[in-house]
Amino acid sequence: MIPNQWYIVLNSNQVKDKPVGVTRLGKRLVFWRNKQGKVACLRDWCVHRGVALSKGKPIGDRLQCPFHGFEYDASGRITVIPANGMQAPVPRAFKAQSYPTYEAHDFIWIWWGENTPDALQPPRFFEDIDDQLSYRETHDPWNAHYSRVIENQLDPVHVPFIHHNTIGRGNRTLVDGPGMVWLDRDRFNIYTHNRLDDGSLPLKPSEFSIPSGPSQKLEFIFPNLWENYITDQLRALIAFVPVDDEHTILYLRSYQKFMTVPVLRNIIDALLIPFNVYVAHQDRVIVETQEPKASAWKMDEQLIRGDHPIIEYRRRRAELLGEI
Repeated sequence: MIPNQWYIVLNSNQVKDKPVGVTRLGKRLVFWRNKQGKVACLRDWCVHRGVALSKGKPIGDRLQCPFHGFEYDASGRITVIPANGMQAPVPRAFKAQSYPTYEAHDFIWIWWGENTPDALQPPRFFEDIDDQLSYRETHDPWNAHYSRVIENQLDPVHVPFIHHNTIGRGNRTLVDGPGMVWLDRDRFNIYTHNRLDDGSLPLKPSEFSIPSGPSQKLEFIFPNLWENYITDQLRALIAFVPVDDEHTILYLRSYQKFMTVPVLRNIIDALLIPFNVYVAHQDRVIVETQEPKASAWKMDEQLIRGDHPIIEYRRRRAELLGEI
């Protein structure tokens, strides 16, 4: 996993009035809300005797261990050891690993890093998604490393083959470009154009004409957030939530604003999800066979021109991992 990053790990609705224990980024974590509704996150492991804190309960702004009643604050520090008395001081070493959290757009992020910056900036989101768009979400588990799942969504070459009867109909196997624009060091747009093979050569990425106005595009924000800008009225979004080195959960959303009548809007929102899941499952059955499980900057694969976005993703990921 890339360190020192904000990772989307949950939907806001998954953390309510009880602690929630999940595996994310290869660690067991517990989430709960304080009296003001703010989400806190700790390692799901009591430093006293190693039980799961997610089996405990909130006590005011603190989380109480179910075994011996130790109370943890949001920083992971134990504030009360009942057996020692409510007023007894607690040694400073009695502290669990904590993770900064951020909540917006109905997502929960955690900061994954060894040393949290003093002026930690909030995570970024897509500027073109606002309250005019309604959405529906589903969670789709994959037996694959999150880097492989991300690369699948940056890959225009596979579309006419895996999706021959859905989004890839028409046998448009020739891939122009793809065009790619880095918006900053950790965010980029991809513009794709697949066409019938008429005997001509595909355009090189440097020859691809980037549209000047709104058009279909893919946008990726490191480390795990992707959007398919289909039209101004319709989007697909995926948060690639890392569970561990071999498992990922897609938090898949369909956004739309072409239907605004409340009842019909809800029907349309619900109908968009099954199609997107069907398309994702066409990918999943193939991506889960990839070896090695995680992608890397240097690996035994022979890439082609159409893999330009994947090459760029791997390069920047390797930079963030300190590999190049």
